[in-house]
Amino acid sequence: MKIRYDKHNDSLSIALRKASYRDSEEVQPNIVFDFDKDGKVMAIDIDHASEIVDIANLPTLA
Repeated sequence: MKIRYDKHNDSLSIALRKASYRDSEEVQPNIVFDFDKDGKVMAIDIDHASEIVDIANLPTLA
């Protein structure tokens, strides 16, 4: 799993695993799941992340 935060865009990306991308779906406002060819979630993207997540306490960003 890889966690990346883009401070400029206030976007958080959580890659759960490597897989062949199929499509994406916004499951809640500003929260997008990326699905693989088998329909399994492979990544989560969060826009306006600092409004949803405590960015300062993410283990990989501390």
